[in-house]
Amino acid sequence: MNHDSYPDNYIRGILNTVKTIAMVGISPKENRPSFFAFKYLLERGYHMIPVNPGQAGKSILNQAVYAKLSDIPEPVDMVDIFRASEYVLPVVEEALTLRPTPQVIWMQLTIRNDEAARLAEAAGLKVVMDRCPKFPGWG
Repeated sequence: MNHDSYPDNYIRGILNTVKTIAMVGISPKENRPSFFAFKYLLERGYHMIPVNPGQAGKSILNQAVYAKLSDIPEPVDMVDIFRASEYVLPVVEEALTLRPTPQVIWMQLTIRNDEAARLAEAAGLKVVMDRCPKFPGWG
């Protein structure tokens, strides 16, 4: 997959198929981009699961926060990563241990990790880098 440009039908196919999204790196601060994106997706009917070790046990927008992906007690369709590029690989490695495995790894605007993308794609997952699901044409 060429991660410099995504066909509209690839992005649309993902956003029309996934139902449960774990957002890794969500901030509880209302002025942060991760909070905006989380709220937007929640309002669009996605089942959103916040993942932030510093907020574990609390809630963000009335959704229980988990410390890590493997703490989530239900299947996740997509892992949306709001962490700096150098922290993406361990998140993807953990996502690949989940059963069932998520269908999609999504890295937010400015976030790109080609090694993590190759690993996820080799395991059969779809990958999107440097895009926001709120405005997928950006980037």
